[in-house]
Amino acid sequence: MDPAVLREDMVDGLEHGMDVAESVALAMRTVPRHEFVEDAPYQNRASKFEGSTVLSPANVARLLTALSAEPDEDVLIVGAGVGYTAALVAEIVGDTHVHAVDIDRRLVYAARSNLQSVESAAVLVDCRDGADGLPEYAPFDRILVEAAAIEPPNRLVSQLEPDGRLVFPMGGPKQTLVSVDAAGEVVEKHGPVAFDPLLVEGEQRSGPVRNRTVREDAEFSDSGYFAPSGWEQEWIDWDERLSGRQRRYER
Repeated sequence: MDPAVLREDMVDGLEHGMDVAESVALAMRTVPRHEFVEDAPYQNRASKFEGSTVLSPANVARLLTALSAEPDEDVLIVGAGVGYTAALVAEIVGDTHVHAVDIDRRLVYAARSNLQSVESAAVLVDCRDGADGLPEYAPFDRILVEAAAIEPPNRLVSQLEPDGRLVFPMGGPKQTLVSVDAAGEVVEKHGPVAFDPLLVEGEQRSGPVRNRTVREDAEFSDSGYFAPSGWEQEWIDWDERLSGRQRRYER
């Protein structure tokens, strides 16, 4: 079937079941998702690429509707992934106003290639620790984080325009999509969500998943009550623990 028809059906289905901003719906009808996702690109489901989760169309629509980006606004996307979200934002604000970062170099390469295939090569995609943002190009009118964090990342908040907004899933295993102002205060809540946690350097998909805000050392990922899910909340003094373990071995 014609991909354009499938896109129309996909967006019609989204609009029937949820609130989608008009600009977001138009962008989703325009950008060919099959250039970014090979497996059933127009079905409303998440998929995997290089171990990373590619968001479902519904989740992307929710994020971008909450973001409320306007033409010519400067936008930073943390978690470039395969580049689909960046392509949609570029359709709304213009290619040269979109900046995206991802901690995984493989995803950066994939996003760049995919964006070029849909003639959005002017979108800047760089390999960075997302929590650090992109200070060289700050300030931004809008920052979108496609991963969860316990609190608004301070460095991202500091890169907002005075009237800017940071949109991200806030929380641990239980998350809420929120909008945060330049003072780091939650100004709007957009409902419950479930996203993978934001990774920091040393925690790429090829390594263990850890907590994104307060965490123990990544090499000790087997320890801690929430360690398997990456949501350890209490700082663990590993030097003290290991020294105690060593003393037991020496007995």
